[in-house]
Amino acid sequence: MSLRNKVTLIGHTGKEVEIFNFENGNKKATVTLATNDYYTNANGEKVEQTEWHNIAAYGKTADILEKYVPKGKEIAIEGKLTYRSYDDKDGTKRFVTEIRIEELILLGSK
Repeated sequence: MSLRNKVTLIGHTGKEVEIFNFENGNKKATVTLATNDYYTNANGEKVEQTEWHNIAAYGKTADILEKYVPKGKEIAIEGKLTYRSYDDKDGTKRFVTEIRIEELILLGSK
């Protein structure tokens, strides 16, 4: 993987994994990942900020996500940032930013 487009995140899944099976037999798994950051505001209070990321996996990594990653599971991922667009059913162009998983580590307890 190129160091020019590398993303590393640790977080918890925000929903159940969605599986898309293609006609050619390939599989895609998607899920959202929540990462948390903390900072102290002007009043000295600790504030938690949650960011949501769309992640996608293909092939064997998609199989692992489907089988072992329920909603709320803590995972670590390494991958690359990807962009794509499509036209929705009303003909409006939609843009999607997602992280394509290349390495996956299951964290936390069962």
